[in-house]
Amino acid sequence: MVESSLPRKQRLARYNAPLHVRQKQVAAHLAKDLRATQKKRSMPVRKGDTVKILRGRFFGRSGKVIRVNLSARTVSIEGVNVKKQTGKEIPAPIDPSNVLITQLSERKKQ
Repeated sequence: MVESSLPRKQRLARYNAPLHVRQKQVAAHLAKDLRATQKKRSMPVRKGDTVKILRGRFFGRSGKVIRVNLSARTVSIEGVNVKKQTGKEIPAPIDPSNVLITQLSERKKQ
C-alpha cells in the first residue's frame, strides 16, 4: 500500500482505499494458542469472532464481534455499549488494534 513516503499521500491512500484493502486494515493479533494453529500473528477481524479488549475504557472485557465497520475501521463487540445523551445504548466502536482474537468464527478453507 505504501507507494509514497509523504504522509499526506499515505493518508489519502488510506482514506480512498477499496474494500478489499480495508478488510486487511481491520486486522488484530491472535491469541497464543491460535497463533500455533494458524501459523500467523494476526488476521482480519470478522463477525462472529470472539475477542478480548486489551486497551481503553473496556479493558479486559471479552465478547463476540457483532459488526465490523470497514468505513470507520472499527469493530462492535457484544456487551460493550456506551450510553448516548438520550439514554439509548449503542455498541461502542473499538479499534481492532486494541483487541486480541481468542476464537475464530467459521471460515472457509482456502
